[in-house]
Amino acid sequence: MWFIQLIIPAIEIIIIAIIVYYLLSFFWNTRAMDLLYGSFAFMTFFVLSKWLNLPVLEKLLYYVVNVAVIALLIIFQPELRLALSRLSLKSKKYREMTEFDKFLESISQSVYRLSDRRIGAIIVMENQDSLEEMANRAVRIDAQFSPELLESIFVTTTPLHDGAVIIRGTTLMSAATILPLADDSTHLSKSMGTRHRAGLGISQSTDAVAIVVSEETGKVSIARDGIMTRGVKIDRFKGILRSVFSRLNTQTPVTINFWNEFLNFWKDLKVWNR
Repeated sequence: MWFIQLIIPAIEIIIIAIIVYYLLSFFWNTRAMDLLYGSFAFMTFFVLSKWLNLPVLEKLLYYVVNVAVIALLIIFQPELRLALSRLSLKSKKYREMTEFDKFLESISQSVYRLSDRRIGAIIVMENQDSLEEMANRAVRIDAQFSPELLESIFVTTTPLHDGAVIIRGTTLMSAATILPLADDSTHLSKSMGTRHRAGLGISQSTDAVAIVVSEETGKVSIARDGIMTRGVKIDRFKGILRSVFSRLNTQTPVTINFWNEFLNFWKDLKVWNR
């Protein structure tokens, strides 16, 4: 019995160390790392207020933390959802890479390669509202998405780089698409140009998600529901897209029999309901 009581604290320390390591490895070099620094600073002030016997400051910090917890859960919902989705009791070799996971990884790497090279781009991902009319007025492509195709479109020496690309599912529908500009762009800074106004405009008129890469700064911005978020890091980028697009329906023709179709559907259903 004494041996169990002796080893329990060691087990607790190991578990806490694993949790802290996981959180730090997930949030490191992301925007959420600033949140952790702020939390440590807040805890330091809280401990000092108790140690120095400052009851008013302690009570104020107590009320602030009650509101802050709810606010942080709302603000960082994409990151938390992505972090929880990475937890799995299965080993990595048993994890199934879905079509959406492959697409998400490809578009993320492609967007941030454009960002590193400071190549301006605007990519619109169709959601429930159809963008067929806009695509028909642009240059139709209707090709399966690939990073090479997307990046080659926005090279400044190509005739298709000036305009937006529309993506439906995993299909690149059109390029050189003209988007409506935002009517109210008062919260956009002066450094933001036509691309940002166009991305904000399409997010105000439809439920699409607009991804904008700045040519001047290389920063990646995401516009959705009429709100522009600047300086999005790659982990948050993936989290936002995963939270908006729970499933992408590919239009690849299927030539397998009905039983295989049923089994694949059942596997996908279990993966997306995790």
